[in-house]
Amino acid sequence: MKAIDVPDWKTFQRTVQELRNEYDKESSPLLFRGQGNSEWDLTTTLDRNTYYTTDAPCKNAMCGMTLLHYYDLITGGVGSEVKTFSGVDVPERNQKIAESFSEAEFLDHFPNTLLDMQLYRYMAYLRHLAFPSPLLDWSRSPFVAAFFAFREDLPASEKRAIYAFCKSPTGGKGGGVVGELSISHLGPNVQTHHRHFRQRCDYTFCAAFDANVRQWRFQSHQKVFDKADPEQDLLWKITIPSDERETALRVLNDYNLNAFSLFGSEESLVETMWLREYVLRESKPKKLPRPA
Repeated sequence: MKAIDVPDWKTFQRTVQELRNEYDKESSPLLFRGQGNSEWDLTTTLDRNTYYTTDAPCKNAMCGMTLLHYYDLITGGVGSEVKTFSGVDVPERNQKIAESFSEAEFLDHFPNTLLDMQLYRYMAYLRHLAFPSPLLDWSRSPFVAAFFAFREDLPASEKRAIYAFCKSPTGGKGGGVVGELSISHLGPNVQTHHRHFRQRCDYTFCAAFDANVRQWRFQSHQKVFDKADPEQDLLWKITIPSDERETALRVLNDYNLNAFSLFGSEESLVETMWLREYVLRESKPKKLPRPA
């Protein structure tokens, strides 16, 4: 991972354009992700909710929920209630898919069947509705990512972070050992929750094949980034001072990038009204100091 520290919003915009000019390709587009504190790890919501607990004893430091466990959880454990109350087309548990999680070649071809796409669609839906997910969500827009970086008022956060990710800078994925730790890029072409399209989403997940139990396990993306392979999985971390929050939100709001345009809910509507009517007003009282 390459760290890029920028002093202000204008420099951020210029930095993004430079990265796009060099690395953004149709075959391997740059993906962006914003986080409100530059000190936070790059983790999935499943990472944060399970902390790499495992459904079998860890062997050879191979921990993480298995794909089979997660599949059974979302199709059997919660699937019937989600389908009942949301009307979403929840895929039935399919033995062929369940067995594919025992194949060392699984990651090389997911999703490429109708059944795979149904599962991917459902996983993306759950991710947007805050169910802990192994999908790390990105946007093809650096400005959508920037909104998420600056969205919250976080007094303890000195800097915000916008990540830029390129899966294959040379246009093709380098060869590797079958079943090894790898990041899988799933792509944007999936019919799912409307927020997927509002936010120009894309997704990755990271997994490795545990030969001891013959199952794929979800793993930390950071493990791949730490390998620093120059041929694939390039990551840039652009940090920008939190003091630029109002400037960034003002510019983004001018382009109608705000909570309501990106979420489309009643909650996001009133959040946007607060942003426009108070946060972005030219003259407003200073905040009261927080209690010690």
